[in-house]
Amino acid sequence: MVQKMEAELKFRPARQTDIDGICALVASAITHMQEQKIFQWDEKYPTRDDFLGDLQENTLSVGTIQGKIAVTFTVNQTCDPEYEDGDWQYPKETYRIIHRLCVNPEFQGRGVAGRTLRHIEKELRRQKIGAVRLDAFTQNPTAVALYTRNGYEKRGFADWRMGRFYLMEKRL
Repeated sequence: MVQKMEAELKFRPARQTDIDGICALVASAITHMQEQKIFQWDEKYPTRDDFLGDLQENTLSVGTIQGKIAVTFTVNQTCDPEYEDGDWQYPKETYRIIHRLCVNPEFQGRGVAGRTLRHIEKELRRQKIGAVRLDAFTQNPTAVALYTRNGYEKRGFADWRMGRFYLMEKRL
């Protein structure tokens, strides 16, 4: 079943018409995380304005399965000042940062997140980007396991409003 879902997952830049669907997906994911006692996101982050800003900067993407948004993510060069505290293994490499990767709960457990990471990494390699960075909530074991399983290494911590996050990095 995972291979079938992977074959059907199609990535594209997000459009203005996707914003309502992205916001609904994220709201559903927040509820799902909170049911699992993972308090990573809430009504203050991420917001519609975050996604509209990503859209305006052409950094917001979606992955669809049979026309329905299964995943959304942003890849850019923007990071909070806390990223400066990371013990980055590849500081001289050109890098990008993955933000707000979120799988629609309807599609969780089907390999969507791993397929999305492989897609992002393939695109970044094509652009000659040398490394990718992200942050993962320490209290979200599913996300931490996903990134670790896919070769991301913990390079430090950042403390934000919702708690502690691992700063992670992978050489491409």
